Amino acid sequence: MQVPSIPEANHPLIRSLSHYSDQELLTLFQRHPDSGQYFTAIFCRYSPLVYTLVRHSARSPVQADYLFAQTWRHIFYELGDLDLNALPGENSTLQSWLINITAVCINRADLPPVESIHYSLQAAPPPLWCYVERSLSQLVPIQRLIVLMAQTFHWSETRIAAYLQAEGEYISPAEVKLQLRAAYRQLEEFVPEDIQEIYMDGRGFDRPMSPVPKPGLDV
Repeated sequence: MQVPSIPEANHPLIRSLSHYSDQELLTLFQRHPDSGQYFTAIFCRYSPLVYTLVRHSARSPVQADYLFAQTWRHIFYELGDLDLNALPGENSTLQSWLINITAVCINRADLPPVESIHYSLQAAPPPLWCYVERSLSQLVPIQRLIVLMAQTFHWSETRIAAYLQAEGEYISPAEVKLQLRAAYRQLEEFVPEDIQEIYMDGRGFDRPMSPVPKPGLDV
């Protein structure tokens, strides 16, 4: 099983951060939550290490990619409060902390069978997924549900409206379309501009999104 390529590492925004230390990248990530380039730079720097660790715990490349993405999702949410200076001596570097966190994720992982995993590491790299997921959580519940049905299941406005009506939400297909457009505009505001520049290359959110892993590693 080979370590996957990380094309975003060659993006000018990420290359411009190569001279920063781990501590500097962590500080910038924590101070600028609306910028995604600092987390992406950490991801690019340590992806080979993390993938090397997780690949030995998976029976197939599909499961390895899934566990890899879930591990980086957990890292993303833990980094916000990380204080390297408060860690025990041997764990005081970002690298050692990442190794420990990866080990925790591996030990607690309950990997689903390959046939039930619908995730592509190339189509939905972990930094993109993390920021899109965070942005989806900022939508009002009805808009979030409509976006997920449109993007995950590729349902039409008519089918979404029928489903919502069956659940007691009386909304027309035309209203679904309006809600969907409003949600996409919100996502364009919520997802950091640099993440859109690195990963989306000017594409809007009205195009189909790549499948992403479902949250499941609550470690």
